[in-house]
Amino acid sequence: MAVYKGRGATGNPQPRFLKPAIEQVDDGWYRDEVPDSIATQVRPEAARSIITRNDSPDIPFEQSINPYRGCEHGCAYCLSGDTTILMCNGSTRPIADIRPGDEIYGTVRRGCYRRYVRTRVLAHWSVIKPAWRITLEDATELVAGADHRFLTERGWKFVTGTQCGASQRPHLTMGNKLMGTGAFSAAPVHDEDYRTGYLCGMIRGDGTLCEYPYFPSGKKPQMVHRFRLALCDTEALDRAQNWLGVASVETKRYSFCVASSHRRAMEAIYAQTRHKVLQIRELVAWPASPSRSWRLGFLAGIFDAEGSYSCGILRIPNTDADIIHWICESLRTLDFSFIVEHVHREPGKPIDVVRLLGGLRAVLRFFHTVDPAIMRKRSICGQAVKSEARLGITRIEPLGGATRLYDISTGTEDFIANGVVSHNCYARPSHAYMDLSPGIDFETKIFYKADAGRLLEQELGARGYVPKPITIGANTDPYQPVERELKVTRSLLEVLERTRHPLSLITKGTLILRDLDLLRSLARDRLVNVFVSITSLDADLKRTLEPRAASPQARLRVVRELVAAGVPTGVLVAPIIPAVNDCELEDIVAAVAAQGATKAGYVLLRLPHELKGLFRQWLDEHLPERAEHVMSLIRAARDGRENDPRFGSRMVGSGAWAQLLRDRFALACRRHGLSMGRMRELSVEHFRSPALGGQISLPL
Repeated sequence: MAVYKGRGATGNPQPRFLKPAIEQVDDGWYRDEVPDSIATQVRPEAARSIITRNDSPDIPFEQSINPYRGCEHGCAYCLSGDTTILMCNGSTRPIADIRPGDEIYGTVRRGCYRRYVRTRVLAHWSVIKPAWRITLEDATELVAGADHRFLTERGWKFVTGTQCGASQRPHLTMGNKLMGTGAFSAAPVHDEDYRTGYLCGMIRGDGTLCEYPYFPSGKKPQMVHRFRLALCDTEALDRAQNWLGVASVETKRYSFCVASSHRRAMEAIYAQTRHKVLQIRELVAWPASPSRSWRLGFLAGIFDAEGSYSCGILRIPNTDADIIHWICESLRTLDFSFIVEHVHREPGKPIDVVRLLGGLRAVLRFFHTVDPAIMRKRSICGQAVKSEARLGITRIEPLGGATRLYDISTGTEDFIANGVVSHNCYARPSHAYMDLSPGIDFETKIFYKADAGRLLEQELGARGYVPKPITIGANTDPYQPVERELKVTRSLLEVLERTRHPLSLITKGTLILRDLDLLRSLARDRLVNVFVSITSLDADLKRTLEPRAASPQARLRVVRELVAAGVPTGVLVAPIIPAVNDCELEDIVAAVAAQGATKAGYVLLRLPHELKGLFRQWLDEHLPERAEHVMSLIRAARDGRENDPRFGSRMVGSGAWAQLLRDRFALACRRHGLSMGRMRELSVEHFRSPALGGQISLPL
């Protein structure tokens, strides 16, 4: 099968309603700017119907058809499959092995800092595309796609870009420093030395190991041998019991105390024979020449028994001078920096507290190399995203060819990959509504309505069908690049033209001019309206808002040629974004009026859940100096919220700012002779219902 230019994808879970067949076509998308990309995959959808009915009072049509599901806009992702992700239990896992539902760390902005928080993986997918290698000062290597974004000291930046031209965008340079924890360390091997060290630290720190005489009444004195380890955290107790079993020391388990309003439930393991207690004593004896693995296990055990991590500080306290000595020697051998604080207590023994130095980077190195069992003690939630790690960029280079890359979608829209903060891909609402993946489906898979023309003809010919105008392109643009080859929209127009059925088209592309012959025929009987969407006349702003859509000048040309062909054409100024493109409102109206447009409408930016994070990130990247001002104006136009789902106000907003926008738009339309609102009423009197077999019935 031929491989064409464009982007392709595999490995994403298929939506349940798709046929397994895959057809690769040349999408012609971004042809000059992505010469080495992979072909888009196009899949037919075995739809049973083609017309969607609508009863929303905010939508000016009752029937619509969406020839395509998905839209060929680029997403910002992906990472190499062996990139390690920081999990919420303090461990790491390759991104290729991540699954939806997994708990990982992301970040949110609180006050002056971004802080680490728990989040869930919402989706996981892979693509095949060209990759780049980013090398950092600490020798960390990151393999990512050109469109992936990393958090730098100057905000989010793409892997590649330019300072000017079509691919202008914030991108990584040699002067940038990435933000994050620093490179993750490898986990230890749980060999025999590690297990012995862990049992030594755990039992010496929190266990009871004793022998004492017992004098039963009237009987001969007996020697009691006892071992007991009681803990609230079952992870450490399970580990200790299992590893004692590996060393041939079987223990029993029981409930030590039940939970109450001021304490947690505790379980315990115990042994009461002389032989077992002697075995345990041998296991926890101080070694003459401890190995590195023993020291790692000992630190894990003593941390589980006595240590804590809170407010950004890792501490291990103890009153036993020998235990403090072994903690210090082990940390020193493993190149950790620390101090010992002596605390005098009255009453009670003085206590020494070993405190780790080096901030979050050192804490994570401790957790990963030592590997304590108790996960609640390994939480970094609330810690600020700042580090002394050497994360400056030293090299950015293309790898050549295509590489399988992975990405995930999370609740915070980011995650920690190889010790740096990475941005994820976030799905558009239409894809969430359709159960499509936020990754491959959104960027590289287009689903088209198989046999669209035949399905439409069947529905128009159904008994009792009442003709009402149909809107094509209400959800996604009907003139996707693959329309050049598939001609799905063309097949719908042919049926509608043949049956003389009224329709409206909404597009921001230029491919609509291909169908001027059909549109002219429909226009003669008042059967068609066309709306062209124009967001901005500023080409630079268009590149960031709609990077792969037609230019403003091309869209104005579409308006001009449609009008010249006698096709009633209006313009949608959408979306209007406060303090971003609302200043262009009057200029856009004037420009489209000069091209012959007869109607104009607008839609205020909407931020339902799926889009809120995406838009906030866009602001942070492109307009950081006015991001808060933009959001405050949006809230002012949405009754204090970032999104208003109520009918009547969700499209145009409410409040003083929204009213001012309405007044400005109305004044501009009057000044240039444009009507506001809906296009002209379309005629249904010419409709000819198709009969079975494709024959057209004659009008009565």
